[in-house]
Amino acid sequence: PLLLEATLLRLASGSHHPFYNGFYYNHVVNDNGNGQEKGDYFNGARLVVDTSKDPIYSPSGANVTLPCHYHYEPDLEAKRKIRIKWSKLRDDYTKEQDVLVAIGKTYVAFGDFQGRAHILRADRHDASLVVSDVRLQDDGKYRCEVIDGLEDESDVVDLRLQGIVFPYQPPHGQYRLNFHEAERVCQEQGAILATFHQLFQAWSEGLDWCNAGWLADGTVQYPIRLPRKRCGGLHLAPGIRSYGPRHRHLHHFDAFCFSSMLRGEVFYLDSPARMTLEEAKQSCQDAGAEIARVGHLYSAWKFLGLDRCDAGWLADGSVRYPIVRPRANCGPSEPGVRSFGFPSKGRFGVFCYKER
Repeated sequence: PLLLEATLLRLASGSHHPFYNGFYYNHVVNDNGNGQEKGDYFNGARLVVDTSKDPIYSPSGANVTLPCHYHYEPDLEAKRKIRIKWSKLRDDYTKEQDVLVAIGKTYVAFGDFQGRAHILRADRHDASLVVSDVRLQDDGKYRCEVIDGLEDESDVVDLRLQGIVFPYQPPHGQYRLNFHEAERVCQEQGAILATFHQLFQAWSEGLDWCNAGWLADGTVQYPIRLPRKRCGGLHLAPGIRSYGPRHRHLHHFDAFCFSSMLRGEVFYLDSPARMTLEEAKQSCQDAGAEIARVGHLYSAWKFLGLDRCDAGWLADGSVRYPIVRPRANCGPSEPGVRSFGFPSKGRFGVFCYKER
């Protein structure tokens, strides 16, 4: 015990390095000589991690590589046994989701990334992450962390899915969804709740919508391009109006959903007498497909140029039609997905979806 106590006292005194792992660490001060820290170096070398400064874009279902490389300044010739860790960040950086940890050729992927993620290793200093079958939930910021003994450096890369944001209101009317119900209805329509970044991107591309809706972070916001009295006031500048965070159980609003590019096609079916909703579902099944969801129709309109001036049933019981080229008798003068709401009666065509 006395020997142990003496050893700990010597280590605490700062006159000796706490342990030796092949490197001696030098505490470097700045050039002003005022004792302020400049950085930690080992053997005179500094570990540097670089990722892409520009966002990486990908459609859903594709394979994507998130670039990350590391090097030493000056370079160290000897191979190092380093550890690579990838994690996914929340928008506010308060929590991280483990994605993958690798040492040498051995790696472990976690959660939804199991079987979909691995390290590229195109060269000795390559720590790039490969994600296959990209999903809507993969959109976001990722941290690439390289660990060499006590040395630990990281950088962040942004993965953005190519997609579309659409407002969603359920059949029973406006402002009926708490946060968890909003999450569910977006998933039912082949989408997820949009992030603020996705809503901002949609606003910059022209989305103008006066009804407030939930976003993935639990805030309630809405995008306004043309200020008007009942949408925040005439004298406010265009932008994203925010109610801030709301109670996820007690408060009720609409939803902003995000859907990405399709792995299949959306097509229209009709019959001379048109169809009820149940007949429409059966017609899609007879064609080897399923009745399309709202997210399918928006994605086909945006990415596949689907243009049809015929109203058709969708899976949620709504009736809509997509217009790329505005023309007479096809609604307003702007492109968009038109909606007839949720008719309790009536006969229409149907939009079907079939995966490739």
